[in-house]
Amino acid sequence: MTSSWMIVAGFLFATMGVLVKLGSAQFGTAELAFYRSVVTWVAMLGVVQVRGGSLRTRYFGMHALRSAVGAVSLMAYYHAIGALPLATAQTLNYTSPIFLAIATLVVLRERFSGRLAAAILLGFAGVAMLLEPTFEEGKEGAALIGLFSGVLAAWAYLSVRTLGKMGEPDWRVVFWFGAIASVMCAAWQAATSTFHPVRWDDLWILGGIGACGAAAQLAMTRAYRTGNTLVVSALSYSTLVFGAVATMIVWKQPLAPLEWIGMLVIVASGMLAMRAEPKEEIEEAGFES
Repeated sequence: MTSSWMIVAGFLFATMGVLVKLGSAQFGTAELAFYRSVVTWVAMLGVVQVRGGSLRTRYFGMHALRSAVGAVSLMAYYHAIGALPLATAQTLNYTSPIFLAIATLVVLRERFSGRLAAAILLGFAGVAMLLEPTFEEGKEGAALIGLFSGVLAAWAYLSVRTLGKMGEPDWRVVFWFGAIASVMCAAWQAATSTFHPVRWDDLWILGGIGACGAAAQLAMTRAYRTGNTLVVSALSYSTLVFGAVATMIVWKQPLAPLEWIGMLVIVASGMLAMRAEPKEEIEEAGFES
């Protein structure tokens, strides 16, 4: 089944999250986002060379905006992964469909539907349930940053949607994201700290982050192009399942009952929000930050 590519993407995104959390003990958030972005950039450069496409665009300003927002979202997401249980950080980032639904109403002025309103209210109820145990542990700052990554991811998706309607191909959007995000993350790291030396035993973590992220994005793109859109959208939440399993196995961190309930509510709200949007708009939102 072609939609099963989304399960592959979910596993790879979760694996990337595990590697980011392991790497956060040695490297800064911007460093990890930099290595992730560089691999994406190089991979897409190879795709461009094979396809013989042009990187020239009349909409560089829009690409720059999308990439800048995506880069900040990626760094915020990686910060949350380093400070919170993996499953919690991933779920906070996956609130993006809720904020995308709000942006669709406010920015694009699309018709307000009862299903969309229910999805938004349900989503924020899930966020409240997920954050309560986190706040009790004194990690409210990291939790809010993780939630902020979901807000920015929705903004990035909205920019991707706009670029798609302008006729920009997927590979060009991803290429410019990789290039601009690499520069931004490197500049952020240089301005706030220094780059840590890379040892031989670090290469598998840094290489794995980039490889898993790039491969997951390709698998996700294939799933959206060849599978049923709503099925693929539902399967995208497999990342959270894999992340929860990794949280319990790798770090021996059991999730509180309220966190499990909050995760399930957020998943339900995201699926409801995606079902409330037109098919073509869901497909155009099928990109990682």
